Amino acid sequence: MDFRIFTEPQQGASYDELLAVALRTEQLGFDGFFRSDHYLRMGDGDPGYGPTDAWTTLAGLARDTERVRLGTLVSSVTYRLPGILAVQVANVDAMSGGRVELGLGTGWFEQEHRAFGIPFPERRFDLLEEQLAIVTGFWQTPAGARFSFDGDHYRLEDSPALPKPVQERIPVIVGGLGAKRTPRLAAQFGDEHNLSFPPFERIRPLFAALDEAIEREERERPVVRSVALVACVGDDEATFRRRADAIGRAPEELREHGVAGSRAEVEDLLGRLADDGVERVYLQVLDMTDLDHLDELASFAGVAAPVAG
Repeated sequence: MDFRIFTEPQQGASYDELLAVALRTEQLGFDGFFRSDHYLRMGDGDPGYGPTDAWTTLAGLARDTERVRLGTLVSSVTYRLPGILAVQVANVDAMSGGRVELGLGTGWFEQEHRAFGIPFPERRFDLLEEQLAIVTGFWQTPAGARFSFDGDHYRLEDSPALPKPVQERIPVIVGGLGAKRTPRLAAQFGDEHNLSFPPFERIRPLFAALDEAIEREERERPVVRSVALVACVGDDEATFRRRADAIGRAPEELREHGVAGSRAEVEDLLGRLADDGVERVYLQVLDMTDLDHLDELASFAGVAAPVAG
């Protein structure tokens, strides 16, 4: 099982704050640093700097980090046209030396769309399917060849499909908790299927649905199974409760739904997740000013020894 740090910068974080977390993530030995793709704070509180654009900041992090993998969990199909998205992600992949991954989903936050003048169509799942086909088709088109797509929502004619990614294949993460279309799209287009904040009892049956979709697709290449869960830990109960209060969450609720509590509690949970088939865990860090929390998360998850100071 590998571990990635997952942040929510729309809650109020500047690029410098993002960079500090990404650098500590890299130093500690986590596999990846991922961010949400949102423009509006959720809930009450200080918006701080305000929103940052996901792929703009990832471009900066691509140059300011060296090893850690970078990506979105997940970008919304409503924000960018698929041809433009394919160019953006390939650009950032080149800037990072081949460390980028693309998480793509339908989008859900209607208020955010209204606040920034972004259309919010009802049939977003159809957009997701076509965008997955376009982005992967764009990247897989041989250099010198042309790519065309004629769908219900998007039409690309005779595209040069450039630039190409540095990686032979940019991993595509298909996110969602649906039991039918989402597993099918993950089996058809994805390299990873992510369950974001799932009820623990649903993890095993949702991955079973993925297995069925893979079998129907007659796919041989594996699909990584991952979950994203809120993280809040402490070497003692007082520290855990202080961190829970800092992010406005009840300790009991965190223990019920997240990677939370003491070292023993975290180890027990990770064992159960492994039994359910989870191969990767995205640890959602909500207080981006508490870098010591990252040290403890690394220690609790067995990623690496915390860095000094």
